[in-house]
Amino acid sequence: MHSTNLLLEEPIRMASILEPSKTVRQRTSPPSPFAARSVRIRWTPAGADSFPLPVLFVPVARFDFSWGDAAYHQETLENLKLAIKATKKLCAVMLDTVGPELQVVNKSETPISLEENGTVVLTPHQGQEASSSVLPINFSGLAKHFSLPFHIEIKLKQNICRLQAVTPGATIFVGQYLFTGSETTSVWLEVKKSFFAVSEVKGDDVVCIIKNTATLAGSLFTLHCSQIHIDLPTLSDEDKDVIKKWGAPNKIDFLSLSYTRHAEDVRQAREFLSKLGDLSQTQIFAKIENVEGLNHFDEILAEADGIILSRGNLGIDLPPEKVFLFQKSALHKCNMAGKPAVVTRVVDSMTDNLRPTRAEATDVANAVLDGSDAILLGAETLRGLYPVETISTVGRICAEAEKVFNLDVYYKRAVKYVEEPMSHLESIASSAVRAAINVKASVIICFTSSGRAARLIAKYRPSMPVLSVVIPRLKTNQLRWSFTGAFEARQSLIVRGLFPMLADPRHPAESTSGTNESVLKVALDHGKASGVIKSHDRVVVCQKVGDSSVVKILELDD
Repeated sequence: MHSTNLLLEEPIRMASILEPSKTVRQRTSPPSPFAARSVRIRWTPAGADSFPLPVLFVPVARFDFSWGDAAYHQETLENLKLAIKATKKLCAVMLDTVGPELQVVNKSETPISLEENGTVVLTPHQGQEASSSVLPINFSGLAKHFSLPFHIEIKLKQNICRLQAVTPGATIFVGQYLFTGSETTSVWLEVKKSFFAVSEVKGDDVVCIIKNTATLAGSLFTLHCSQIHIDLPTLSDEDKDVIKKWGAPNKIDFLSLSYTRHAEDVRQAREFLSKLGDLSQTQIFAKIENVEGLNHFDEILAEADGIILSRGNLGIDLPPEKVFLFQKSALHKCNMAGKPAVVTRVVDSMTDNLRPTRAEATDVANAVLDGSDAILLGAETLRGLYPVETISTVGRICAEAEKVFNLDVYYKRAVKYVEEPMSHLESIASSAVRAAINVKASVIICFTSSGRAARLIAKYRPSMPVLSVVIPRLKTNQLRWSFTGAFEARQSLIVRGLFPMLADPRHPAESTSGTNESVLKVALDHGKASGVIKSHDRVVVCQKVGDSSVVKILELDD
């Protein structure tokens, strides 16, 4: 385990902690293109009325197709577009697939009361009505057979008696919004043992003992089998249909691949997207939700564009004492690979409350100090009573945590981790950050077409903002001409410390001279207008000149 990224200067004046934060703006003031925090917040909108203008401070909107149909999400997206137009801000769109998620459907939406020490049957027969005695699920393989351990075979009526996919004593969780942790809104089940000490199964049904009293309210509940392989495809036919009919027309920027378990899952998803026109540019974020994905984390990380740590399900699959270790290790691996990492489930209590708990506030700060690029809000903004206040509160906590993030230690660790000899682009990126630190530059400006150079600079966590000036490229499919750049600019929004700007396509990213005056002037004016760049400031510029990559230091006049 690596040393902490927390920076505290001695002597610590405890009274100074209570001083108002200078970086926190009043809600009535106009938001700056450069946030007080560089850690990003992704949120899940709650429908067509979920976009008060302050929310557009949040750069990524996640559309979770576990809830609502395509028409519902389209209405929400159209409203988001109006808010983007009104605020003149970029906002990326992420489609979150359902994947092999097990669900209990409560068609009547009547609250289901479950009593401790009672029994309940999980059945794949979805025509049955959900009740306190039976819960219909969308999976017929829970009682699926495989060979007994130790090659034990019991012949019965010329068939082989086999052990079920669920073993006796296995834990199964059922709840809404991936288990908020409240023992009254989610239930813990234990697979019942039969006389032969195997799982009690009646045909395709599995009998479970209820371990806590709870009331399941709503129309849909998620079911999670702890450390059990679910034999369903990661990208289902339903997911593919949604991507084709909703994702492709709306040119989604990110695909959140739920329940990613192997690197092959990412490769198959990428192959599918490559056949859908513009979606070949869509980035894939692997969502790690169980031990199976955790066991293949390194190869998944190598294949994916980013990682989402779904701590709700992982918190069930992993022993509680291992959760923190997984988070810190996974975030470190993502940071060193230069790939964005997103953390989920941080302020669940704010679904119904105006303030987070002490543990939640600390958890948000620790996610920042551990190296997270973004915080994902789900139920807090999907159905919560205080969505704007939640975003504001999490943003303030992130900003405070970043003040004590030890950038020097992080930079040295990141440089040391890179294998030698460094690649050309990696060397330029790390040198640009070191130069900016040494001259105390106010901003780093990076000209890019693909966004890769800017992401590499952001990988080293410079203390100043990185302005990624995305230069569009002209391309053709032999039928029509179009420009690239919009995808690359929006996809930069999820990277910590990176602030994209889409440049005029008439200015090339590569210059044959030492300067690209007109587009640089636009970038500098943008920085000045947002208050990041002032007279006599120093600015580090990274761009290509001919076949060479150049890092320049500019000192601005009045």
